Amino acid sequence: MSQSAIIYDCEFATAPGAPQRFWCGPLDPDPIVFQIGAVRLSLKAPFDSLERFEVLIRPRDRDGDLIDLDPFNAQLTGVSAARLAEEGVDLAEALHRLETFAASDPMWAWGKDEFNMVAISCYIAGIAPPIPASRFGNAPVLLLEAGEPLDVIHNLRSNTMLEHFGLTLEDARGHDALGDARMVAEVLRHLMETGRLDPDHLSNPLRDTCL
Repeated sequence: MSQSAIIYDCEFATAPGAPQRFWCGPLDPDPIVFQIGAVRLSLKAPFDSLERFEVLIRPRDRDGDLIDLDPFNAQLTGVSAARLAEEGVDLAEALHRLETFAASDPMWAWGKDEFNMVAISCYIAGIAPPIPASRFGNAPVLLLEAGEPLDVIHNLRSNTMLEHFGLTLEDARGHDALGDARMVAEVLRHLMETGRLDPDHLSNPLRDTCL
């Protein structure tokens, strides 16, 4: 069994109303990743967050040219265009850094962020996905195993779920990839600490759901 797991999140290109249009509007961007955040969560009591990871990605279009994100992205995530230009790296380098950070640990997100972070983004960039799909798990499954009702889980969001469990992380910003990853990690830590979630369940994202 794994000694730790990676809880990650990503932010991807959007525009006002794009989620409601499923990114199908004539001016909507391709939903490519521009920020990845992650924490390494110990699967041994007291289930601490051991390390943090963050990387910014310079967004490129299907021709490989740099693109300017809609200002809505900066308003939503706090990642400015200036910071992207200064700190951003190409997608292949960003995923290499994430893969190195993750090592052999299983990787969990609130939802299936691997599609925007790897599948869609790598397709647009014309590169092979460096991290196999078998490494990724969908964290809502873990809450179902912890006994949360399905209708409750469907209404939880990574940036608001702390309140549901009576938890706080005052320095974690919602809609920031690292902030959202930390919030999900804190909820999973709480569920393991209180005995509601078996830590071994985080070791294998592909195993059958245990209800």
